[in-house]
Amino acid sequence: MVDLTFLEKFTKGDKNKMKRYINMYLSVAPNTLETMAQNILEKDWDQLRINAHSLKPQTDFMGITELKSLLIDIEDDVKFGKVGSIEDRFKQARLIYLESEGKLKEILNGF
Repeated sequence: MVDLTFLEKFTKGDKNKMKRYINMYLSVAPNTLETMAQNILEKDWDQLRINAHSLKPQTDFMGITELKSLLIDIEDDVKFGKVGSIEDRFKQARLIYLESEGKLKEILNGF
């Protein structure tokens, strides 16, 4: 679920930098997901697409490929007007985030 290989290479194994990036992700991602939930309630599809897009690189850094894939799907759903499946995809994305959040916190405690 979480693969920090990219982050390790990016930071050249510097644990302090890794901690900083992980903490940054853990502080930004929940707010973005909350905003996305609000976008869905308001049917603000363009803003939802923008928010999903903005979270993708961060999930990439953390190696959470399942979440990145769902964010891409949400973007594509908006782009192609297939909004019927967005709510289910978002629920999956939020669950994956919550699981990965726990894993990342465990990793931080291990540093």
